[in-house]
Amino acid sequence: MQIGIDSFAAASVVDNGVGTQLGGADALEQLLARIEYADQVGLDVFGIGEHHRPEYLDSATAVILAAAAARTKRIRLTSAVTVLSAADPVRVFQQFATLDLISRGRAELVVGRASSVEAFPLFGYDLDDYDALFAEKLELLLQVRAHEHVRWSGKFRPALTGQGVYPRPVQQPLPVWIGVGGTPQSFARAGTLGLPLMVAIIGGETHRFRPLVDLYREAGRRAGHAPEQLQVGLHSLGYVAETSEQAREEFFPGYARTFSARARERGGAPITRPQFDAQAGPLGALLVGSPEEMTAKIQRHSEALGGISRVTFQQDVAALSHEKVLQSIELIGTRVAPALRPIV
Repeated sequence: MQIGIDSFAAASVVDNGVGTQLGGADALEQLLARIEYADQVGLDVFGIGEHHRPEYLDSATAVILAAAAARTKRIRLTSAVTVLSAADPVRVFQQFATLDLISRGRAELVVGRASSVEAFPLFGYDLDDYDALFAEKLELLLQVRAHEHVRWSGKFRPALTGQGVYPRPVQQPLPVWIGVGGTPQSFARAGTLGLPLMVAIIGGETHRFRPLVDLYREAGRRAGHAPEQLQVGLHSLGYVAETSEQAREEFFPGYARTFSARARERGGAPITRPQFDAQAGPLGALLVGSPEEMTAKIQRHSEALGGISRVTFQQDVAALSHEKVLQSIELIGTRVAPALRPIV
């Protein structure tokens, strides 16, 4: 099992109720330091998301990852996720092929339709085409990945008539995962294509996703893909401290602030501490606790989902201080990951 970190390149820090607004350059320097430290403590992967909002600095994901590639030696570098529906698949491939060359074969892509939809109007796309855009652009991305010269036509992009797409990556093929939320069609599509699946579970009880994961595996089996090809990863909100009480006390204030604000935008109620504690409990989606508790919880999640091959912790939602995030990365890298790597 691979263990890693995902980040949305948060532009500010709120540490236990005390807010500190960072400049963009300082925030990105802290992020690069975290990626470098994750590499040093032995984590397997670091992912950067893609948003086009003022609170995040990750709109140019490949640029951040390329800077990280120059400062790391072993850790795999991936998007988390690339909003493929609002992008040009040829440019996406070129960017990550270049990243693969810079990193000497450590680049990956997680592509998805996006839960945050601000990229669609920004780049001139209609939300009514939400799924059709993704299906067509994923098809083109896979064609470009497989062939140096591509002949292809579709609805949303000018045709390719045999042009070459360069550069080509070190890895053949460049790894492409499908990032999904809770839509059955997305799970089935990933299985049919035989692509690894990254499931974002940020709330509820993780075991309830088992029918969707089974749908993915069954679709892959019917399409003739080998079981070992159908990998499942888990992206969850998480934070690790020396004790479970410390982790929850430090994570809750920022988590509650973030999700209460989102609830207000949608006419909902603020997050309460009992709700948070339930999510951080044995069956809940939050990976917040001590190293030993998180090791056991991830093992339970893997068993409940029929086996997972990758877990990534997303810590940005709590807007913790840089020092606390580094401490969490160290604990995940030195005490959680070594205990989980033998698990399939």
